[in-house]
Amino acid sequence: MIKLGIRKVKPEEESRLREWMSQLNSRHPEVRETFRQEGVTHEQARLINISGELILIYAMEAADHAKAAAAFAQSTLPIDVEHKRIMSQVLGAIVPSELLFECHA
Repeated sequence: MIKLGIRKVKPEEESRLREWMSQLNSRHPEVRETFRQEGVTHEQARLINISGELILIYAMEAADHAKAAAAFAQSTLPIDVEHKRIMSQVLGAIVPSELLFECHA
């Protein structure tokens, strides 16, 4: 199952978010270790600029998102600790969205 997180990015934190995402791209073994802990199979982050407002769309695929969230919340892996700290600093408000269509095979 896929889950999306949609958040505003604080304008002054764009470069910090980009730096962190670049680090994640270079730390695949550590990221995959978090995937094993959480039961996640795929993640993707996209940055959208809408009339000067930055929106981060974070997609995560996992069989059990509640289990994945609990594992992430309890994780003491250095990359997860860093991820929690940085994301809490760079992200702003949740952007409400309406699910219009979903279909599972």
